[in-house]
Amino acid sequence: MPAISAPLPWQGTTWARFNQQLADGNLPHALVLAGLPGSGKSRLALALARLLLCTAPNGGLNCGKCHSCEMSAAGSHGDFRWLQPEEKSRAIKIDQVREVVTFTTKTASFGDRKIVVLAPADAMNTNAANGLLKSLEEPSPGTFLILVCDQLHGLPATVRSRCQLIKVPAPSLDSSRAWLDQATGDSDESARLLDLADGMPMLAEAMYQRADGEKLIAIRAACRGLAAGKLSANQAATMLAEAPMDEALEQMARTARGSIKALDKENLNGQTGRCLYEFLDEVGKIQRAVRGGANPNRQLLTEVLLEKLQSVLGRPLAGGSIGP
Repeated sequence: MPAISAPLPWQGTTWARFNQQLADGNLPHALVLAGLPGSGKSRLALALARLLLCTAPNGGLNCGKCHSCEMSAAGSHGDFRWLQPEEKSRAIKIDQVREVVTFTTKTASFGDRKIVVLAPADAMNTNAANGLLKSLEEPSPGTFLILVCDQLHGLPATVRSRCQLIKVPAPSLDSSRAWLDQATGDSDESARLLDLADGMPMLAEAMYQRADGEKLIAIRAACRGLAAGKLSANQAATMLAEAPMDEALEQMARTARGSIKALDKENLNGQTGRCLYEFLDEVGKIQRAVRGGANPNRQLLTEVLLEKLQSVLGRPLAGGSIGP
């Protein structure tokens, strides 16, 4: 981790708001950072967490030099917890939340603040979300909870109502390209990756840097090819055979959202628009079920979903149910 964690260039307005709230002493103890997957919410959460822990902030960022910054950079800060699904799990579970609740009741070890980030918070199962309520309702002094959320409706209303909602904006294409160019060093490659990622810079960066980047590109190409009528549902399913369930589901949701955006007003208000919204709702339900621990037949689910999407987009297929 770098010595200093900064917000991404397109998060300047949100970051300025956080700094002003800190200066005024009224930063809420619980925040929900909501926005599209791949827009950089987790990096914003990390930057804010490290700023809150820093003992000598400089220029609105953590200083990168104090003992607290050194420990957070090393991942060993005793007053900082980052909660995410454990290995081989898609859900944040009740035992993880209980540990965090205990952590929030203790006195800070190195300063006046304790920070908890849950990312993605919508991966909490029902018991975990309920277990977090006490910390949200009765926060210990100096405790801040930052919930990073891809799907706001995946958080129970009881949790959302106890947090200040911050809608993290998606970047413009120009901002994304300028930022990604720093990693690729090639504007043409940046443009290609951003096109595959529907303009989401974190996904484009992952395609470029991750060891499984080619697999991510194949996932994107499968659904885009289906939407463009260049691939059948069976061909797309073959390309998605090795894709993680959550990434395949998210790509199908992205494809549906992109198709909705491309519709003219007449089709948006007609059968095609209604069917796409229904498909998107059904995929969302399956995503929440999978994150909650459901383990459907992966191959069958992928095939049926792709056939459903193919049908919605106006191409022939066999019928089927897509329940989780």
